[in-house]
Amino acid sequence: MVNKFRTDALLSRWFPAIGLILAGSINTLAYAPFNLWWLPFFTFTLLFYSLERASTAKYARTLGLCFGLGWFGAGISWVHVAIADFGGLPIAASLLLMGLLILYLALYPALFGWAYKKLTQRFIGLPLTLIMPLLWLIAESLRGVFLTGFPWLSIGYSQTEGPLRALAPVVGEFGLQAIVVFVTASLAQLLIKVKQNKLRFNSSIYILPFVSIFTAATILNNASWSGPTHKQVKVAMVQGNIAQSIKWQPENEWPTMQTYLKLSTSFFDDHDLIIWPEAAIPRLEILSKEFLHEVDSIAAQSNTALITGIVDYQPDTTNAYNNIIVLGNKNSGDEHGHYRYGHSNRFNKHHLLPIGEFVPLESVLREIAPLFDLPMSSFSRGYYQQDNLIANGLNLSPAICFEIAFADQVRANLYNNSDVILTLSNDAWFGASHGPWQHLQIAQMRALEMAMPVIRVTNNGVTAVINSDGTIAAQLPQFEQAVLSHTVDIALSQTPYKTLGNLIAWLFTLVLAGIAVVVQWRSRALNADKQS
Repeated sequence: MVNKFRTDALLSRWFPAIGLILAGSINTLAYAPFNLWWLPFFTFTLLFYSLERASTAKYARTLGLCFGLGWFGAGISWVHVAIADFGGLPIAASLLLMGLLILYLALYPALFGWAYKKLTQRFIGLPLTLIMPLLWLIAESLRGVFLTGFPWLSIGYSQTEGPLRALAPVVGEFGLQAIVVFVTASLAQLLIKVKQNKLRFNSSIYILPFVSIFTAATILNNASWSGPTHKQVKVAMVQGNIAQSIKWQPENEWPTMQTYLKLSTSFFDDHDLIIWPEAAIPRLEILSKEFLHEVDSIAAQSNTALITGIVDYQPDTTNAYNNIIVLGNKNSGDEHGHYRYGHSNRFNKHHLLPIGEFVPLESVLREIAPLFDLPMSSFSRGYYQQDNLIANGLNLSPAICFEIAFADQVRANLYNNSDVILTLSNDAWFGASHGPWQHLQIAQMRALEMAMPVIRVTNNGVTAVINSDGTIAAQLPQFEQAVLSHTVDIALSQTPYKTLGNLIAWLFTLVLAGIAVVVQWRSRALNADKQS
């Protein structure tokens, strides 16, 4: 009898944990390329229902951790492609590193679960449905900044294809997280009422967030955040499809450069911009001056501009930057190319990727494994806020690769005269996984938030033009050497999020938390009056 009791106790404890691992895993299907935007309204409801029924804060922490292990274990499994194929580690070591990364990211939903239950126990009767969005944003904001930040797979991105996308220009991806949490926490409370057979007429209040949020989204779906088109720019985006395994081999530097130039040749005369991806030129800028002056002259004579990624190593300072530079015309009608080594019309990547572009404790880690000694993994950091690139009269706000995931940084580099958001990347590290599609989805969210077109050029896909409403205007297939030609419409735009950033999201969650405190205070006051 005792053994049966212990068995039942263990099953009742571990079944929810296993269920949340599975729920977190299938949550991956909410993101690109699957785009099941409705899925988090089930998986997160299950998470919050389980947290509410957890007996202790420690158990709630375990449940949050389990959900996170499934969520990130499946969602960022593409990272293992880079570690296994290019890290130079045995499979056991690469799996260990991947496991540590997943465990680290799972600590944030674990922290959320623990804090939620602690508040439940400390303030009995506090309407925690109203507190949960604030707790969630605190945990996620920590994930976005600690150890330089890794905000990948934030739940707001799952709504890029759903009806809540209409709210992105107002609250941003950050605010969409709070909205999803608010709605699903309310649904979890309703589920608990049903389970306890305590469903009453006033329980309909738990449906109110769902109805009001989706009603607001339906109304805002007709809102226009951009003015009429005042400029059109014909752009050629070159996808070289250079294999990562040969990209940095010295004997392949010149063939790679010639490949990009040959792919571009027929587009110089009738395009305003030609764009190559991140580090398209696999030779240091100071060693590529002859080639750059040649391309600069060709572009200028064709009355166009060419933008490319390149690495700039400065021998006098020993600084190395992951750069974007402009060749050819700076302003429409320039007779001569304006490129000179060290000219200011460039962008230096600010948000460097750990391990890939800088190595923490490098004096120790570089001795451990080839993973920590990858080519070009000792970059210097550019300024957080920089001037826009000017190319043939167009002002482009740049972000290199991982930087597009940091909405605050993108906002900081948008100015009143910014025309387009430009992001260059090289996703060849991640093979045929879902990583590049998630990366594209992140760029779509930036377009939605700012109501501005985004031009995304990559080495092997997904190269695309994104409209100011977040839809894909045109794209190239992955793993093909090709050029995407597209005319981009430029219009003035202004969104609440572009102006205020995450302030609206924080105010929304603080107001909800304030209401919760007032409700509890009044409830305690009424109980005290009854007892007296």
